[in-house]
Amino acid sequence: MNTNRMKLDEKELQILRDFERGEFESIRNFREEKQKLEEAARKTLQKDRRINIRISSRDLERIQKRAAKEGIPYQTLISSTLHKLVSGKLKEVA
Repeated sequence: MNTNRMKLDEKELQILRDFERGEFESIRNFREEKQKLEEAARKTLQKDRRINIRISSRDLERIQKRAAKEGIPYQTLISSTLHKLVSGKLKEVA
């Protein structure tokens, strides 16, 4: 493993180690699979509707602070959170 040219974080080092051990498999019909995934990503990222909602000033302020901490616009944070909710990827905390 030659990592002299670039600085890798721990996750990247693990991927490199796994690759070098031959733990990755080629995808059959790679081009077709890639096209399907690209289309799905395009449809997911396509924002074609606008909505207006009422939200408390306190909640909006907290959302804006969280978005700033993550380095993204607050509208993007809201949209991403809603997407995770409707796609079942958002875990509820009891």
